[in-house]
Amino acid sequence: MWDRIIFAAALAAVWQAGSAWAGPEQISSPVLVVQQIYVWIASGVLLGHVGYTVLEAALGFLIGAVPGLLLPLVLRRHVFLAAVLDPFIMIGYGLPKIAFIPLFIVWFGIGIWSKVALVASVSFFLVFFSTSEGVRAVDPRLLRMAKVAGASEAQLLRTIVLPSATPFVFQAVQIALPLSIGGAAIAELISSNRGLGYLIQSSAGNFEITGALAAVAALTLIVALTNIAVAAAEAQLLAWRPQMTPSTPKAA
Repeated sequence: MWDRIIFAAALAAVWQAGSAWAGPEQISSPVLVVQQIYVWIASGVLLGHVGYTVLEAALGFLIGAVPGLLLPLVLRRHVFLAAVLDPFIMIGYGLPKIAFIPLFIVWFGIGIWSKVALVASVSFFLVFFSTSEGVRAVDPRLLRMAKVAGASEAQLLRTIVLPSATPFVFQAVQIALPLSIGGAAIAELISSNRGLGYLIQSSAGNFEITGALAAVAALTLIVALTNIAVAAAEAQLLAWRPQMTPSTPKAA
């Protein structure tokens, strides 16, 4: 803990030195950024923009994560379907999602749903690949013994497959949730009149460096708090499991 605090303090010192060297017109000081955040909080401006970005990220994550969680469980039982879908899933994973923002705007408009679509396209693949890895990590001997004992497919899924995949799903969530928030902000940079991305774009467009950095700092804080919350939930729910690290993603 203390090493992280010291590192953060060192970064703040470097930031302050950079501001003093380049001037506040180029790099606003940490003090001015904190003051700007306080003004936004006091006026209620920041809460509205934060809420909008978090809503986009949450909706997009849920819409993408649910099929990303369920599809590997289906493909586990349908090997032929998995073989058919594998190249298409890999192609979709490799495509830069940001390139689809103009299409999402055409399809869903400039409102919240174009941002939700971008976030969903990101979170789906992250959850899908991690869940697929967890499904493949199941010890086949356990499955054979359970089948010999007369376990049904539903019982296998509930007692063996899902417990095996759960640590991998948490790893995906720990990556996908912060990326969902960042993805929503990126989409807001392109077309939005609300959200932290809009706040960054609007401030930078008016050459308000302090405002732009304050919005970036707020976004960074939200991502950090999200990581802490997910890690705490994982520690509580999976305290009985050994640490597991998924390998290189590939389709089920």
